[in-house]
Amino acid sequence: MTQNRTPDRIANRIRLLRTQSQYTGSILIVEGDTDARVWKNLVDSTKCHVENADNKDKAVKVLNILEQHNFAGVLAVVDADFDILEGTVSVSPNLLSTDTHDLETMLLKSPAFEKVLAEHGSEEKIQLFAKDIRQTLLESAKIIGYLRWASLKFNYCLTFEGLDFKKFVDEKTLVLNKSDLIKTVKNKSQKLGLDDREIQQNMDSLKTDAQDMWYICCGHDLIAILSIALCKALGSCNSQKVEPNVLEQNLRLAYESSYFCKTQLHAAIQDWEKINHPFQVLANL
Repeated sequence: MTQNRTPDRIANRIRLLRTQSQYTGSILIVEGDTDARVWKNLVDSTKCHVENADNKDKAVKVLNILEQHNFAGVLAVVDADFDILEGTVSVSPNLLSTDTHDLETMLLKSPAFEKVLAEHGSEEKIQLFAKDIRQTLLESAKIIGYLRWASLKFNYCLTFEGLDFKKFVDEKTLVLNKSDLIKTVKNKSQKLGLDDREIQQNMDSLKTDAQDMWYICCGHDLIAILSIALCKALGSCNSQKVEPNVLEQNLRLAYESSYFCKTQLHAAIQDWEKINHPFQVLANL
């Protein structure tokens, strides 16, 4: 059970890997199981062990524990989330974050997105849509992104798990209705007493012209909207065939090492390898 896997237990497991199995390679700590699946295709498995820490908070805590014991060759990669926008900078040289909001948005920003779109979409409907699809998804998902951010910043404690996106996303245009979104999230969170106008004002207060939407948008939200699009606006799929978890799996499978090589995170890991020689994380292409 993941709730029984405390940071101390995970750290002990990593230490035992070195002492009992005499493993001398590097350790890459990641947030979760799906992240680990992506990373296992990107690292050199003979020189790097990928450890799933269950979530971001645990990943950072496990790294801190190991650093306190001067454990060499350990690196953690976590989702940027809203840290970049908040100006939160890691103080550890062994903690890196994604180029965009999360790992899923890195997949969506890459050519893996076009592969999945070609697999499930209708060429005719895509042409008729006549708008940049990736940009359209971002424009809708950023509204949820600002609500997620406002919830964290203003302590609304809203629930975003299990939302029915059809309640606030138009299946033909993919335009998101902000009022319907707030209503749906308030109902889901059982926070009916929150003032809609105040929420919208706080969402608006977070916006600046300089913000990169790839930091605002959450990958799960983008994929949920894409799922709706592939059933109507961009395709004629059965909803079960393009459920968000299916699309996420497709994106992971479509993501190639050559795409990752062009990212800032790849370059940052290369820099880490130079400083922490002889430990190696990345596979040589």
